[in-house]
Amino acid sequence: MTAEGDLVLVYMEGNPSFFARIEEIVPDSKPEWYQVKMLVLQVPLVVITWILRSPYINGEEFTMGGRPVKLVKVVSPEGPGREEAFLGRGIEPEADPEPPGDAADKGKVISLADRRKKDPSH
Repeated sequence: MTAEGDLVLVYMEGNPSFFARIEEIVPDSKPEWYQVKMLVLQVPLVVITWILRSPYINGEEFTMGGRPVKLVKVVSPEGPGREEAFLGRGIEPEADPEPPGDAADKGKVISLADRRKKDPSH
């Protein structure tokens, strides 16, 4: 479910067009419709308000001026939800790279504070 504060990628005619952050979702005067205020992430920044139904806010395709439009919630490919970012797109997430060698091959941590104490020039 897309909510205030979420990032979306807006597709126009099936092509990714721009990123936007959902600033506000408030009920419109028409029942079951909402005014969706979005900050379009471009230079210069632009704020737009579209009047949409819940299914459109949550990714269902709709038309605007006869052109197909779709909002797709952006999920970071790292951290929690990483796998969900790839599901349904036919992309398999990459495995996290394994560090070379075993734990014994890891480098030694050197304290810069201790090093300064030993260096008379500091």
